[in-house]
Amino acid sequence: MSQATDLAAAAGSADPLVGLRAVVALRRLLESLEAIQVDNARRQGWSWQEIADILDVTRQAVHKKHAGRPAVSPSGEA
Repeated sequence: MSQATDLAAAAGSADPLVGLRAVVALRRLLESLEAIQVDNARRQGWSWQEIADILDVTRQAVHKKHAGRPAVSPSGEA
């Protein structure tokens, strides 16, 4: 988690170049983690509605975002 901690600290930088680059990296990390956990939930039999409720989005939104992509392994590889 050291990388995530470092990125979170950098996101608060007074230097916009450093801060914005950290925000982009955090966004990518978050998207990857979400995909891993959605795949995990689906493998365990969760419905799209259950996942949407936890993510605080609509069922349609989570389905559209995750249903058509290849599953992601916990190591981050498709």
